[in-house]
Amino acid sequence: MDRAHWWFQGLVAGSVVILPATSALAAPVNVAIAPLVAQQSVPGQPSVEERFAQHFQDLGVEGAIIIHDVNQNVTYQHNRDRNLQPFLPASTFKILNSLIALETGVIINDLAILTWDGIERMVPAWNRDQNMRTAFNLSAVWFYQVLARRIGHDRMQQWVSAAGYGNQTIGSPAAIDNFWLEGDLRITPQQQIEFLQRLHRNDLPFSKAAIATVKDIMIVERTPDYTLRAKTGWAGFGEADQAEIGWYVGYLEQGENVYLFATNIDMRQDSDGPARLELTRRCLRDLNLL
Repeated sequence: MDRAHWWFQGLVAGSVVILPATSALAAPVNVAIAPLVAQQSVPGQPSVEERFAQHFQDLGVEGAIIIHDVNQNVTYQHNRDRNLQPFLPASTFKILNSLIALETGVIINDLAILTWDGIERMVPAWNRDQNMRTAFNLSAVWFYQVLARRIGHDRMQQWVSAAGYGNQTIGSPAAIDNFWLEGDLRITPQQQIEFLQRLHRNDLPFSKAAIATVKDIMIVERTPDYTLRAKTGWAGFGEADQAEIGWYVGYLEQGENVYLFATNIDMRQDSDGPARLELTRRCLRDLNLL
């Protein structure tokens, strides 16, 4: 589950590598790139990869990150093995859940209100009526559980499969409102990047209106220089001796350039909540993107 109260506060081991993008990602476009992306190594200074690794160490977290430069078709990543490991998507699934809910019409639009059921939940801001915009921003679990139940198991499975999301396994009908939190659905950081690429390119099996709405509610920061769209996530393994997992996924648009990112870390203490965001922002700054 996403610990949404940390949303407002923002974000080792493993090698750092730079790899060419896989065939699942789009072909490069010949446009200008950010200066430091073109300067991977400066004599006498740490490389981009070394700086990524230093941020994990400085923030005291273990995990992985991918930043994919769409126009250059270059992927910068820390901890390649982990980036190929599947995890529960947790609240990052709200991106797809929003698309499916809008496409199926179980909610009319992003401003339609769902009435709070009166049950007190862990985040006080959840305990009120919500629309999709507020629920997405607050990561209100109950709101998206209602949408999932309205969508229903068969339609949910159809759309998750059509979108090619992760392992496409949502489990039994009884798991319809928690399969992304503690069920069978899994997605790797690399698959998050591929899903986000398709979202950005309007290459998912949803209407233009649904995609445009979800892109809009994903915006967390907009400046004259860039637009940042993202979603957090926080999930547990269900085993006391293993760390919970934190996500921060999305993409940054800087002019005509697009940079997809997926951050995945072990969540061992509450302060690791904002560390997801801080880690991502530091790595984006290393590429001169913020």
